[in-house]
Amino acid sequence: MTAPERTHRGRARIAGPGEGIGLHELALATRNHGMPLEALRYDVTPPGLHYVLTHYDIPAVDPDNWSLEVGGAVGRPLRLDLDDLRRRPAVTARVLLECAGNGRARLEPRPAGQPWLLEAVGTAEWTGTPLAPLLEEAGLSPGAVDVAFTGADHGVERGVEQDYARGLPLAEALRPDVLLVWAMNGAPLPPQHGAPLRLLVPGWYGMAHVKWLTRVEVLDHLFDGFQNTVAYRMRTGGADDGAPVTRIAPRALLAPPGWPDSMTRERFLRPGPVTLTGRAWSGRAPVTGVEVSTDGGATWTVADLAPTDPAHPHAWRAWRCTWDARRGDHELVVRATDAEGAQPTEQRWNRQGMANDLVQRVPVTVLG
Repeated sequence: MTAPERTHRGRARIAGPGEGIGLHELALATRNHGMPLEALRYDVTPPGLHYVLTHYDIPAVDPDNWSLEVGGAVGRPLRLDLDDLRRRPAVTARVLLECAGNGRARLEPRPAGQPWLLEAVGTAEWTGTPLAPLLEEAGLSPGAVDVAFTGADHGVERGVEQDYARGLPLAEALRPDVLLVWAMNGAPLPPQHGAPLRLLVPGWYGMAHVKWLTRVEVLDHLFDGFQNTVAYRMRTGGADDGAPVTRIAPRALLAPPGWPDSMTRERFLRPGPVTLTGRAWSGRAPVTGVEVSTDGGATWTVADLAPTDPAHPHAWRAWRCTWDARRGDHELVVRATDAEGAQPTEQRWNRQGMANDLVQRVPVTVLG
């Protein structure tokens, strides 16, 4: 067995007891960035505030010389440039994206990697053309089962050199809301968000939304690339292969009230009625409710949840709750519920720190 083959199945590293964020993780944290939680006030996240995660480097892609290949198990392979795609029917969809590692740094023991707290999220308006008609035009093989999407970003992960590539089941790829996207919030995609073209898979964690897209390959077998079979698995230990990471678990976030300490981010506010606000979402099923606790989870109050917007079924939803803030220290907790259940108040641990939907806890001090 070669060294790459040995590391291909290598396990994600777990930080030791009391081990702080290392220089490599700090370097990742400076390259990538989360959305400041006060930006929950925006229905549509401004591009500069939307979270960004780049696995390798942002590739230098010349849009004038770029093209997309559609091939594999098809009868009529396609090669399309950006003008070809823009001539097709265009759709604009308001869709929430969340990184699968959001919340990783709050797990104990802590999986090493991009040290996300809770800010790896954002909702934007994405413009592109549906993928399904292109696949149908290419002539799907009767034996097609998966579709692989490859980006221009190239690097090494756990010893394996690779282009970033992810696979989707054919039924998911043929959903009418899956788009090939060239614009964000009415402007061309920024380089960090996948220019000139990225994939958009509403309801799935961010790893599925392949950026800097160069190739779409229809497969007559399950995709066995690194990012599906090794990365983005819910492994807990041993030889466990773990369930694949797919759709976004329910989550609610609170826009921190009051004002912060500049270093610790501890929150302060005045006593009296306070309107708590935030956003909630789920990629598995519609959110059915949001609850807020102001005493660390001992008691809960049902928040007012904005109805689902039929025009934007994959966007986050606003919620609000009034709290009569009394002098002293408090811990605010918020949780979302969908048809499959509520966010957990205790962590559900896995080795890669994926899909950590543990509730948010916000300590606040109400001044006298």
